[in-house]
Amino acid sequence: MYAIIETGGKQVRVEVGSKIYVEKLDAEVDSIVTLDKVLLIGDKTVKVGNPYLKGATVTAKVEKQGKRKKIRVFTYKSKARVRRTLGHRQPYTCLIIETING
Repeated sequence: MYAIIETGGKQVRVEVGSKIYVEKLDAEVDSIVTLDKVLLIGDKTVKVGNPYLKGATVTAKVEKQGKRKKIRVFTYKSKARVRRTLGHRQPYTCLIIETING
C-alpha cells in the first residue's frame, strides 16, 4: 500500500516503513505526526481525492531534525564592483512512515 501526501508545498510518495525528508515541521524528536493532506491511496484499487481524500491520514514518527548542506549564493553587478556572498542551510525533518489510514 502506498500514498501520495502533500507537505511543505511538495508531493511525496510514501509507503509503510519508508524514510522521507520534508520541510521542517514543528514537532519534537520521537513524537508522532499525523499528515492529513492525502492526495491518493493506492493498493489493488486506487482512491483519488479532489484535491484531498476525506478521512485519510498518514501517521509518521519524527526521527530527527536537522539542516541540509550549506549552499553559497553569489551575486554581483557587472562594471560596478558590487559583489556579495551569502550562505543558506535549509532546515528539514526526517520522518519514518508508520501507518496509512484510508
